[in-house]
Amino acid sequence: MIRAILIELKQKSSYRPFATAYLGGGSPAILPRSLLFELIDGISAEIPADAEFTIEVNPDQVKYELLKDLRSLGVNRLSIGAQSFIDDELKFLGRCYNAQTVEMAVNTARKAQFENISLDLIYAIPQSNSARWRENLRKAIALSPQHISAYSLCYEPGTPLYADLKKGNIRQAEEETDRQMYEITIDMLARAGFEQYEISNFAMSGFTCRHNLTYWLNEPYIGIGPAAHSCYRRVRSANVSDIRQYIEKIRHDKNACIEWSELTDEQFACETAVLNLRLSDGIDVKRFKALTGIDVSKAFGDVLKKYTSLGLIEEKQGRIALTGAAMPIADSILCDFSSFYTEPD
Repeated sequence: MIRAILIELKQKSSYRPFATAYLGGGSPAILPRSLLFELIDGISAEIPADAEFTIEVNPDQVKYELLKDLRSLGVNRLSIGAQSFIDDELKFLGRCYNAQTVEMAVNTARKAQFENISLDLIYAIPQSNSARWRENLRKAIALSPQHISAYSLCYEPGTPLYADLKKGNIRQAEEETDRQMYEITIDMLARAGFEQYEISNFAMSGFTCRHNLTYWLNEPYIGIGPAAHSCYRRVRSANVSDIRQYIEKIRHDKNACIEWSELTDEQFACETAVLNLRLSDGIDVKRFKALTGIDVSKAFGDVLKKYTSLGLIEEKQGRIALTGAAMPIADSILCDFSSFYTEPD
């Protein structure tokens, strides 16, 4: 699979320049070192020396020698899947480590000279409460990461959590509890010096995730590997997800793509509006027009008036953004932008 990924990467080198790289998909650090380093070398050869290069790791995979080698190979940003600092919550989430392991992972990363560390946290876990979530945030803040991502627990179809929910074995957190925890997140991280630059993402000054900003700004990106998605020149595409099929298609067809669609002007405008509004800076009106060829105020005039009158959207200094009151209910607002569009005159 690694050989196939490197072949696909070479094939797509014509899409350069690449400004960032993100090695994720769960747990790339689980690979044997020789394969992991071969993959990283291949990626490093395609990006500038000063590019943001992130790798995802689970806390129990963090070893000093591994991180030291990753750093020497050009990886300069670490995303650690902490999830929680409370042991019974980690057990509920099916994690094979405890809170102490998370703390040790961050400290080890610092020792290995990583200066850009992100922690992923999950809130609205069943049986959790505001006090427990505050404790999670306190412990995360105490470790002084440069970036924190905080997500409400999702129940994806096909997962054990989803099955337990449907069987009534667990109860999803109440909507009010979810909202309280989100508001606590914004408040505590702001007081700790983190800037909320996206609905679920917070960073110290100068440490926003440049790679993920590409998605929210709806700029081109290339995905490599099984089930990877790309968007380039308004064409969205997806690779086959089955690993064996992926390897065979790269080996014989030289192309693992099985789905693609060209976005219409309307689709591209709607996607750009929705993605941009996830950012605290919102939609840059001039940039939106330059990118899509469409006047955002005309295309979404009625929906903008609706939410502006409710105090959930504001327009100032050439930008259209969600207000603080809108952040906890952002998904319902963004749904309107994904489906509401008036063809400009």
